[in-house]
Amino acid sequence: MNKYLPIIVSIFSIFFVVFLTQKIKKSPSGSGKMNEISSAIREGAVSYLKRQYKAIAFVSIILFLFLWLGFGLWTGLAFLIGAGLSALSGFIGMMVSTQANVKTAEAAKKGLEPALDISFTGGLVTGLLVVSLGLIAVSGFYFLTYDLKSLIALGFGGSLISVFARLGGGIYTKAADVGADIVGKIEKGIPEDDPRNPAVIADQVGDNVGDCAGMAADIFETYTVSIIATMILGNLLFPQNPKFILLPLFLGAVSIIASIVGSFFVKLGQNRNIMAALYKGVIASAVLAALGFYPVIMSLKLNNSFKFYLASLVGLIIAAGMIVITEYYTSKKYNAVKSIAAASKTGHATNIITGLAVGMRATALPIILISFGIIISFWLGGIYGISLAVMAMLSLSGIIVGIDSYGPITDNAGGIAEMSGLEEGVREITDSLDSVGNTTKAVTKAYAIASAGLAALVLFSAYGQELIDLGSKADFSLENPRIIAGLFIGGLLPYLFASLAMSAVGKAASSVVEEVRRQFKEIKGLMEGTAKANYSRCVDIVTKASIKQMIVPALIPVVFPILTGFILGPEALGGLLIGSIITGLFVAISMTTGGAAWDNSKKYIEDGNFGGKGSFAHQAAVTGDTVGDPYKDTAGPAINPMIKVLNVVALLIVSFLV
Repeated sequence: MNKYLPIIVSIFSIFFVVFLTQKIKKSPSGSGKMNEISSAIREGAVSYLKRQYKAIAFVSIILFLFLWLGFGLWTGLAFLIGAGLSALSGFIGMMVSTQANVKTAEAAKKGLEPALDISFTGGLVTGLLVVSLGLIAVSGFYFLTYDLKSLIALGFGGSLISVFARLGGGIYTKAADVGADIVGKIEKGIPEDDPRNPAVIADQVGDNVGDCAGMAADIFETYTVSIIATMILGNLLFPQNPKFILLPLFLGAVSIIASIVGSFFVKLGQNRNIMAALYKGVIASAVLAALGFYPVIMSLKLNNSFKFYLASLVGLIIAAGMIVITEYYTSKKYNAVKSIAAASKTGHATNIITGLAVGMRATALPIILISFGIIISFWLGGIYGISLAVMAMLSLSGIIVGIDSYGPITDNAGGIAEMSGLEEGVREITDSLDSVGNTTKAVTKAYAIASAGLAALVLFSAYGQELIDLGSKADFSLENPRIIAGLFIGGLLPYLFASLAMSAVGKAASSVVEEVRRQFKEIKGLMEGTAKANYSRCVDIVTKASIKQMIVPALIPVVFPILTGFILGPEALGGLLIGSIITGLFVAISMTTGGAAWDNSKKYIEDGNFGGKGSFAHQAAVTGDTVGDPYKDTAGPAINPMIKVLNVVALLIVSFLV
């Protein structure tokens, strides 16, 4: 098998992305008013990312110099490559998303199917770009240097950018969203995307910088870090067989082809079920990946090759299970969301209580599923079997990110339709797409969390193997007090990190609320629709606040492992890694799933249930949705890259601890 196949496939996929981008550009954009709104959203998003990347560049240069001086030039360059491509994938995905939104609104005039086609194509650009850039970065750097230790820095670069992107984008989008909801919906009683609301453009911008750019960076780093960890484990466990190093690269190539082919299966059926149309693409991609994995893994020509193949299938089963479980807890069709909506009838407090309970309960089945997956894949292939299960899960990244990025596109399309005064039928179509988008975003986050947890476990195993390889006699027994201390510190970090992220949203949202109230009070005719809101003021507020507030939380996963490792030793650092994985999974799943359930319970009421829009139940549901927003789009998702940064930093410094 040609060792350069991963690079060839990645280049082909990038050309396919260019083709999809041209398809979107050629689609009609609608009226001048629609394009004006879309341009404002794009300009706000670009302005934010430019400011964010300037702030990140300062931190990146410092880390580059540290890695260069401490580990060598190749390590420093690998860090810059990982950071640069992670940022690039988010930026390009966001740009395409902000072009596809207005074209989706225009396509909705012709019906549901054209609107779905444009919105999914826009999302697919981001998905395929993420996996293509990730695979070509890892494979290209490895074939250039054959230096696995430097590859760790590439993963570190991607992970660090992901933390900043998730945090900054999440703070931005939820500060704008909360500010818009509190004054617009609750105090003034106007629709979500009403042009009279001064925060409406900031809210639309946030959907792109948080959900699109943030998710792209998140999956990029999970994808690259998992490939790198599997390569390192293959080298440590099977030093005489280089095929184990190359195997994850070939699995990545197979999965990209599977996602491209699977995307053609996304078509509406006779029942016009949007979720079913998207799932057809995911199922086709999974089946094709499973078929493609067989000859690649069997080419190892080992007695247990078939067991390794079965371990990869376990990863696909976990991915499918996470999708089904998350849809149950977040879709309007099922009892979890309906129970929150029903609780809204008796007020704001009961909505909050029920929403919190649903989020906590939603952790049970995913954790059981992940636990069984760990046990079975380990039984089949040891720790390398677990790493293959992770790679198989991530084989669906291309199309999974596609259906995630589809979400902010349809959300923006609905906002553009509302603000442009398009006919009611158009808004009904965009609303139906957006409602499914809420579920797909929740599904993608749960998928990302599960894969992140397993990837972090693989990284921890690589950390342990690296200690053994260096001749360390580290004691990981629970009788070791340093291990216990490390477990407690690691268990603390997701809570501390989430707390800082939530506080950042609260501070930024307070500023937006005050500004929106000021404009309604001081701009005469704004509420009557005869005067125009100052949208740029709210955009500026959340841009500055999100960049300022993201720095401290993002440094937590870098600083804590260094301090713990050098002060308490490698055993305590090992305990920290495991502790963060355990509590991180619970906190992330609870927040993201619970927040999505809150959001869709509001939409369930808006569909005409329990009094519909404007009812007492709806007011309570808006409050619940407002509370859930920073849960599902800021704190929860940002825990994914946080726990992997902890593990990658541990791998980087392990040689200094022995």
